[in-house]
Amino acid sequence: MSLVPKDINRRSVIEITAILIIKVAILLTIKHIWFDAPTIPKDFDNQVAEHIAGSPSQIKETR
Repeated sequence: MSLVPKDINRRSVIEITAILIIKVAILLTIKHIWFDAPTIPKDFDNQVAEHIAGSPSQIKETR
């Protein structure tokens, strides 16, 4: 058998591994920048009540 296919396979594995590591690093960076904390809109309770019941709720919940 020739050593050329093994060398090409090894090189391909190294390249794919490097690409995957770079992609994971970029995704974690994006997650850290844009998705660091959930956002809660103003009048959250009223918006949810209007969406579910179709009218504003008179009951206020405390958190």
